[in-house]
Amino acid sequence: MNILILGAGRVGESVAESLVTEKNDITVIDTDPMRLRSLQERLDLRGVAGNGVQPSVLEAAGAKDADMLIACAPLDETNLVACKIAHDVFNIPTTIARVRSPEFQDGGALMERSGFAVDQVICPEQSLTNYIRKLIEYPEALQVLEFAGGEVSLIAVRAVTGGPMVRHVISELPQLVPGIEMRFVAIYRTDELGIDHQVHCDGTTRIEPGDEVFVLAATRNIRRVLDALRRRDEPVKRVMIVGGGKVGLRLARQIKDDCRIKLIESDPLRCEYLTTQLPADTLILQGNATDSDLLDDENVRDCDMFLALTSDDEDNIMACLLAKRMGTKRVLALINRRAYADLVQGTQIDIAVSPAQTVIGELLAYVRRGDVEAVYSLRRGAAEALEAVARGDRKSSKVVGRRIEEIALPQGAQIGAIVRTDPANENARRVIIPHHDTVVETDDHVIVFVPRKRMVREVEKLFQVSATFLF
Repeated sequence: MNILILGAGRVGESVAESLVTEKNDITVIDTDPMRLRSLQERLDLRGVAGNGVQPSVLEAAGAKDADMLIACAPLDETNLVACKIAHDVFNIPTTIARVRSPEFQDGGALMERSGFAVDQVICPEQSLTNYIRKLIEYPEALQVLEFAGGEVSLIAVRAVTGGPMVRHVISELPQLVPGIEMRFVAIYRTDELGIDHQVHCDGTTRIEPGDEVFVLAATRNIRRVLDALRRRDEPVKRVMIVGGGKVGLRLARQIKDDCRIKLIESDPLRCEYLTTQLPADTLILQGNATDSDLLDDENVRDCDMFLALTSDDEDNIMACLLAKRMGTKRVLALINRRAYADLVQGTQIDIAVSPAQTVIGELLAYVRRGDVEAVYSLRRGAAEALEAVARGDRKSSKVVGRRIEEIALPQGAQIGAIVRTDPANENARRVIIPHHDTVVETDDHVIVFVPRKRMVREVEKLFQVSATFLF
């Protein structure tokens, strides 16, 4: 696929890095030649220096032959205008725009072909806020991802001594956690050298303390699944947020009815603005979160969760380490640099969140072949979980009408769950945790775990119908 990416900032760079590894032809447009040169030295892509809203620059980048434009420049106006020109002048089939402002909603009249001609609006800040909100709701989890309109969830959790399933083999699950169906799709274990390895996952696999476990289950059962792997934490009621930027403010607005919030912001003018945007019972503090006296005075040790959400990776890391040392139960750091996220995840910092990785899935769903509804990047991009819709019949499809054991999945990939609509009631959907003899039916939503990204193309091909199938 020929893809143009407008903007070589953090989001654009991460998008390019992810798509290049999948053998797409990528061209990045940016006004900074030095930034483009740095990208070209690291990645197999082409860089074009210039203003992406100018038709001559888009033409030089190959817009006439492009299949998709992903506009993720810093300004909303730039992204919207670029999508309009891409559609009207160059007839690019798919346009995606990064838009921060809530005034421009996905599916709104302004986004239609007669407007800015944007097929998909992405807002990394909102995606990130929703992601963190789930981790506040389930504080024991490392990751919580939803599929099939929220019917199914994939959770990552660190197993600890005391959980009913810990030190038991997976085949004992029905006796240990009766009445709850779940599927262990992956287990990662750290060896004596501190290196993570994926453990083969079947009925004989024993779950050990410290394992990072990925489990698929109906969303209504997620709480029970977490309880099976570790002792339940107290609900998060007291939160300290560091950074009152777009993410910090969005999150505070989302959780204000459920949590008592203390928000630390270093900029006095921003503090004044925050007081006008948040309820009176939200405590806004002007200061530096790496100041131990400030954290001590504000009783950081009593917080249920400490969230460092500034734009400075080093400040976020240091603030979290300090809060943890002072007794905070759980800390989360926003880390823009992928190398930093890999370094600190699972240390004294409980969760390291990469903003770019939280939005990659929204883009990948458009790039994927076959009828793919959702894609999530796991383990900092090393693995993926995707939701594909089975179309066609046994003659035109490689999955429909076949038992799970008959489907030629790449080694290590697993079908973890199926969501099936009731033929008698299209609003009623059933979650199936499949076994080897479960038969896939037309219109099933199939959730597949893929341990290595290079396997994704094989999985996509399975869900592509042949030319003999007509919709």
